[in-house]
Amino acid sequence: MKWDDLSTDWCPVARAMSVIGDRWTLLIVRDCFLGKSRFEQFQKSLSVTRHILADRLKRLVEAGVLERNAYSSRPLRYDYVLTDKGRDFAPALVGLKDWGKKHMPVRKAAG
Repeated sequence: MKWDDLSTDWCPVARAMSVIGDRWTLLIVRDCFLGKSRFEQFQKSLSVTRHILADRLKRLVEAGVLERNAYSSRPLRYDYVLTDKGRDFAPALVGLKDWGKKHMPVRKAAG
């Protein structure tokens, strides 16, 4: 089953995962909550390829999670900001963060 196939699933978790369910997408949304809004900022933060980043940003805009606004016309450049729909994801993101801190603590390498 493809992720896109989940968009019509009866389960609301599955439908949500169809929009936000891969690691790059989730981390882009996290970075938006942390104040990042430009392609270069996302790329620097995530070390993701330009192709994947462009694809995920496009999907998030199409899903209504992000809004794309031009900030430069020469060259044409956009920033990406959370919509109301995107901001409504905050409790889920906080829940993931809290779960990760509790159950997946950072392990320091033995020195």
